[in-house]
Order: sequence, then C-alpha cells, then structure tokens
Amino acid sequence: MEILYWLVPPLVVTVVAMLWVGWLGREGRGEVDRDVAVRRLAQAMQKDPLPHTTRRPTQIPDRSTGIAVRPSRAHQTGKTQAGKPQQPRRSA
Repeated sequence: MEILYWLVPPLVVTVVAMLWVGWLGREGRGEVDRDVAVRRLAQAMQKDPLPHTTRRPTQIPDRSTGIAVRPSRAHQTGKTQAGKPQQPRRSA
C-alpha cells in the first residue's frame, strides 16, 4: 500500500482542478432572458426543415495491394501436370 502514496498528490491536484473549473464554468455561461429564449425557439420552429436526403458515397474500386493471389486448384483431379500424384503440403 505504501508504494501507492506517490499517487496521492496528483490525485488531489486533479480533484481540486476539476472542482475549480466546474465552479468557474458554472458562472461563465450566463442566463438568457426567458422572453429572448421563447422568441428564439419560435423562430427556429417556423423555419422550414431541411429536406432529408441521403447521398451514398460513390464506390471507390479496390486498389491492388500488390499481393499475388494464386488461382484455385479445386478444378484439378489431384494430379500434377506431369501425371504424378500430388503430395499434400506440410508446413514446417
């Protein structure tokens, strides 16, 4: 537990800073007069809403990554081109 005592000063400074900023920010906003707020709300409600349009972005074709992909070997019958049976691949 003693090893965590170094966390106490930064924790206290952080909490004090949060309280200080919260206290200052509370007064800095100012209040709007009720009549002004009602007038602004009425103006906003009378505006025509923007038309709801969704535009899909154009499809950008996939760029080549430079990695070669071998064709599938599913169509072969299990024999190589020389006619010899194909050995299963083993990893190292």
